[in-house]
Amino acid sequence: MAEFTPEAFKKELLSILTYWEKYGPDPDKGGFYGRVNYENQAVKDSERSVVLTGRILWTYSLAHRIFKEAKYLTLADRAYQQLVKHFFDPEHGGVYWSVKADGTPLETKKQIYGNAFAMYGLSEYYRVTHYQPALDKAKELFNVIEKYAFDAVNGGYREAFARDWSETDDYILNKSPWIKSMNTHLHLVEAYANLYSVWPDPKLKKQTSDMLEAIITRIVNPQTNSMELFFDEKWKPKDHIISYGHDIEASWLLFETAEILHDERLIEKLKKVSIAMADSASKGLAADGALNYEYDPATKHLQTDRSWWVLAEQMVGFYNAYQLTKDEQYKVKAERSWDYIVDKFVDHEKGEWYGTVKADGTPVKGDKINFWKCPYHNSRACAEMLRRVSKS
Repeated sequence: MAEFTPEAFKKELLSILTYWEKYGPDPDKGGFYGRVNYENQAVKDSERSVVLTGRILWTYSLAHRIFKEAKYLTLADRAYQQLVKHFFDPEHGGVYWSVKADGTPLETKKQIYGNAFAMYGLSEYYRVTHYQPALDKAKELFNVIEKYAFDAVNGGYREAFARDWSETDDYILNKSPWIKSMNTHLHLVEAYANLYSVWPDPKLKKQTSDMLEAIITRIVNPQTNSMELFFDEKWKPKDHIISYGHDIEASWLLFETAEILHDERLIEKLKKVSIAMADSASKGLAADGALNYEYDPATKHLQTDRSWWVLAEQMVGFYNAYQLTKDEQYKVKAERSWDYIVDKFVDHEKGEWYGTVKADGTPVKGDKINFWKCPYHNSRACAEMLRRVSKS
């Protein structure tokens, strides 16, 4: 069994940070590479995503907050410059979904998911630097999202827009008419909460609180305590596919959001929701302690691949349930998650984590860095566990 101690989580966090410090920065074009393959070789002309850039900015800002080391702030500065210089749309506001390696715009649609991660990174960067332009940029994103994406009639937020914030039928992550999604709401409420922690604005608090309510009343299915994934404008769900990783991730993120808002009514409500969601997600656990990826109750199809981000989130989610209940079964689930991570996901030879592991434990030797393979889930999980276990 892997050591389930603050020292173990600190060691792995530092290992992840060291990997990205060594292989991520692009010395020629600035910023960070958009793709590094399994052999740790940069694909120099690969596109750069706002999701990856925002998550790197958040990660190294957090690293500086924890460890107070100058090198982490230097890396955060690098990501900040890449984000502000290349991703912000000077004409229409908001951020592009992706840019070319040289920084010129590539996919210019305004995906709210992408804008959320830009805001998330900027607010964390401001937390450690108190650099006013970073906060101003985060506020700018909040205002443009509220102006164009907020659905004042039905609640919640629309998924995507064309570059000029006009209607689009291409949502990148899904297709019309499914114009609202669980994933965008989950990470937008996360970004709003992080912004609120450094900018306690009354409107921001209200919108964050209302979004939490929308998630637990519209997105979380009260019969199953799992989340629906895609919706039309009036919250009709597309299907009932279960994403175990998102459910366990939401179980702790939503509760944390209520705590950040200092809303005792929401904290009590979210405590119950959090535990129920953790229990529901537990149905996706395989015998080896890892969550399967996805299940479609209509077809009975179970996607048994294990993903790096799911294992990271299940460890935090189950430990959060243990902290809320003091029920040892959740602690055991968290410990088994960490065992699986150390045994199957950590690449002890080439560094970082495999993105995917098959049900039989075989790793898929794919990219270590790409559009979606970011340092956010695993570094955050190690940071959360370092903090939480240190308090125990």
